[in-house]
Amino acid sequence: MTVSSVAALQIGSHPEGKAKTLEEILSYEKAIVDAGVSLVVMPEAILGGYPKGETFGTYLGYRLPEGREAFERYFNNAIDVPGPETVELEGLAQRTGANLVVGVIERAGSSMFCTALFFSPEDGLIGKHRKLMPTGTERLIWSQGDGSTLPVFPTSVGKIGAAICWENHMPLLRTAMYAKGVEVWCAPTVDERDVWQASMRHIAHEGRCFLVSACQIQPSPSELGINVPSWEENRPLIQGNSIIVGPMGEVLAGPMRNERGLLVAQIDTAELVKARYDFDVVGHYARPDVFSLSVDERVKKSVTFVN
Repeated sequence: MTVSSVAALQIGSHPEGKAKTLEEILSYEKAIVDAGVSLVVMPEAILGGYPKGETFGTYLGYRLPEGREAFERYFNNAIDVPGPETVELEGLAQRTGANLVVGVIERAGSSMFCTALFFSPEDGLIGKHRKLMPTGTERLIWSQGDGSTLPVFPTSVGKIGAAICWENHMPLLRTAMYAKGVEVWCAPTVDERDVWQASMRHIAHEGRCFLVSACQIQPSPSELGINVPSWEENRPLIQGNSIIVGPMGEVLAGPMRNERGLLVAQIDTAELVKARYDFDVVGHYARPDVFSLSVDERVKKSVTFVN
């Protein structure tokens, strides 16, 4: 069976924290079942939150006490993997029969990672991808992932993998994922801009794969009590723009803008062979005699004990 339905769940992190956000995710159980989808992709940092507009009290050379308090609150709203939230998501996958890709903020020791978690209906939590390169001031609060979490999983909808927000713009990361045979590219994000749509269409067309991008939606900063430049005060903080794209770059569903809900499209992975007839970026269209890529998939540890 090569035909299946896939979806992006466009919602936002609840201002009251991860418990309320998880409640909203679980409230879509019936909608997922009714839509008959086999894969649901959720936005970047949906559990844990994307603190757009927060400075964490940091100026070059200065860290203010109130910033440390903000960091503590953010850390306390992150999740453990595995943990109680992942158990709930495993149950959701099992009950709906859908594979899930969920953006979370993951606690590890005293550090945090922007992570995509993978759940299957049969096996629960099957793996994760940690964002390799936090963007801009995200580096104040998130650690960098390493090459040990670049998985591609065989599922009922095809081979799925994920890249989070702007790491989708990393050409070598994309090449590594293409080489792993990704068929359904999952892109959790908070990038709402029109140019993101162009990037998503390009990646689907370049990789000759299906692509599901799920973006958060958030109200205006004035509604949330966030201090931002005056011209941004009454504009939605994040407007969504989730999209589903086919392997020739054609838009199959969306973009969904300024509303919450499930964006659904039907895909057929049998189309991928035809799509790659004239372009297989890591196959017949590659030039290994000129270009090569080495990917280090070893776990990187700062301290290693040898007995």
